[in-house]
Amino acid sequence: MKSTMNLSRRNFMKVSAASGGGLILGFNWLSSCKNPTSEQMAEMVDINAFVKIDTNGTVTLMAPNPEIGQGVKTALPMIVAEELDVKWEDVKIEQAGLDTEKYNRQVAGGSGSVRSSWDAFRSAGATAKLMLINAAAEIWGATPSNCYASEGAVFLKDGNKSLSYGKLVEKAASMTVPVTAPLKDISEFKLLGKRIKNVDNKDIVSGSLKYGIDTKKEGMFYAVIARPPAFGQELISYEDQDALKVNGVHQVLSYDHKVVVLANNTWSAMKGKKALKITWSDPNDLESTDEIKVKLFSALNSKNNATAKRKDGNIKKAFANAHQVVKMDFDAPFIAHNTMEPMNFFADVKENSAELYGPIQTPEGTRKKVAKLIEIPEEKISLGLTRMGGGFGRRLMSDFVEEAAMVSKLAKAPVNVIWSREDDMGGGFYRPMAKYQYRAALDKNGEIIGWHHNSAGIAGNLSRQDNFPAGAVPNFQVDTQRYDSPVSTGPWRAPNHNFIAFTEESFIDEIAHKTGKDPLAFRLHLLEKAKSNPIGNVAYDVDRYAAVLKKVADMAGWGKEKPEGVYQGIGAHFSFGSYVAEIVELEELPDQKLKINKVYCAVDCGIIINKSGAETQIEGGIIDGLGHAMFAEITLTNGQANQKNFDAYRMIKMKDIPEIEVHFIESNENPMGLGEPGLPPAGAALANAIYSATKVRLTAQPFNKSAFFI
Repeated sequence: MKSTMNLSRRNFMKVSAASGGGLILGFNWLSSCKNPTSEQMAEMVDINAFVKIDTNGTVTLMAPNPEIGQGVKTALPMIVAEELDVKWEDVKIEQAGLDTEKYNRQVAGGSGSVRSSWDAFRSAGATAKLMLINAAAEIWGATPSNCYASEGAVFLKDGNKSLSYGKLVEKAASMTVPVTAPLKDISEFKLLGKRIKNVDNKDIVSGSLKYGIDTKKEGMFYAVIARPPAFGQELISYEDQDALKVNGVHQVLSYDHKVVVLANNTWSAMKGKKALKITWSDPNDLESTDEIKVKLFSALNSKNNATAKRKDGNIKKAFANAHQVVKMDFDAPFIAHNTMEPMNFFADVKENSAELYGPIQTPEGTRKKVAKLIEIPEEKISLGLTRMGGGFGRRLMSDFVEEAAMVSKLAKAPVNVIWSREDDMGGGFYRPMAKYQYRAALDKNGEIIGWHHNSAGIAGNLSRQDNFPAGAVPNFQVDTQRYDSPVSTGPWRAPNHNFIAFTEESFIDEIAHKTGKDPLAFRLHLLEKAKSNPIGNVAYDVDRYAAVLKKVADMAGWGKEKPEGVYQGIGAHFSFGSYVAEIVELEELPDQKLKINKVYCAVDCGIIINKSGAETQIEGGIIDGLGHAMFAEITLTNGQANQKNFDAYRMIKMKDIPEIEVHFIESNENPMGLGEPGLPPAGAALANAIYSATKVRLTAQPFNKSAFFI
């Protein structure tokens, strides 16, 4: 059965003739617009598009969503091409700049670009196709129902007539936009689900693709900024005589406790920065990591700042009647985003206008902040987008764009602000430090009758109150405490989910082992309880959650006899609408060190758009999850980061990456997130595999602090 998309007042569409002949179809999809909270910032996505069909039959899609490596520049036009019935080789896509008249919420984050644009982009293709069919029918004097479209042309069912889209677009541009457009049945898809190369691949590998850091315009200066070396420090004074002597340095200026060196090239700007003589405020009273741990522990046990996120039943009564109580505490360290392309942005601020250009995940919100900062109306500020060399949440923040705008205004010249690796690792935004405390009350049969999760984190809620095993436990409470610190923190890939999956899945594993139950069977038992007798509302679907667990167990041969020295651990998590279960397989080497041999992964993310892109996102998430669980940590001494580059902050290396096998569950559900869901279960499955091998339960990351790893 085919469905239709109703283009009501909430879906305003417009059509006009393209220059040189053709059809331009633009639309606003407003039905999902909400005012996001700060915690939902990473979930925000753009849900608009702009389509052009030229007289030569080429389909061009303007991509409003920033491209951050999630493959949205490939996936979104695939959706349009599918409904439009056009050859993929005839589709082109271009990155749109910020345009609040045509688009809404142009944001990349929360694995949401495809899932929030699914209906809109299907409608774009289907509506354009129907207009072309209507145009052909009018030319032939036929009824639209007697015509059909395929591979960029319209055909007459009862005859040998056909017209290409290119020959129909001018006629279609003069016709009324249909109120409804039929959508394909999923069984009719020809393109979606196939493996399609990323549209930017050729330009990336050839080096011709320009990132923000490559931006260079006439009259532009490179700007490098000396910022306070420790969180909480302030600028006292500076001397710039030696910096100005560096060949290529043009100017030195300061604002807001920062000193800026402008030069003709990055090398001169960085040399000039090193030549500055700067006096900062005394750092000795600033926070160190050990002090923050103590304060988080104090916050964890304080009821003054506690917020109850969920309360099912009565946990006090449950623990009072418990036959056994299981407890575990976990520590999450600061970690950096470490995008391959450090922060940068171009700005050219004039008296009454400004041009901004570069890599940012939140262009609309960024322009609002810049407009207020430089006192120029938003409509007088243009913001163009480049492909990003990584983001992981770092480019949700706009601090580096605001810097570029302010420096350009003060210097009265166009600038490209460039951060070094040390700048970003030493003074950027980190995933918050946090402490997690779990308690489970068990009856004499080993059933969980009470569950209490308590967390304390920097700058906000780090808990997930509606995820598994919520719904399976009659007395279930989630509390959270907030601790404010001068250390800047922000969303990091799979916000909230990235660490809590490790804590929850490790704790569930611990309960299973304490009660002598198989970890997989124990999870499936809890899911069955959530299905047969659900307690409160939950975010996940029990059957889909159970299905990925069963599938990954089948893939890995869970429970079957393994060769000596081979151990497995399981972990699963629901995030951004997708279900992911993973099994990590370890091998014990002759020196008793452990090596990751393979990771098995089962995913239910609904309909697959691009099989190649989907696999890449899941594999990348697994690698990122393993790497940060094993190696990543930022520590502070008197407010200053001890790790400022990759010599001290270890990332996962090629030699550390195991074989990965991914299976996608076939589904007719709408597509969900993929950029982040592969990451959260990875650390959990690894920790549980380590326990299987050593009977040692790891409760803090990074794991390489233990003696188990090569």
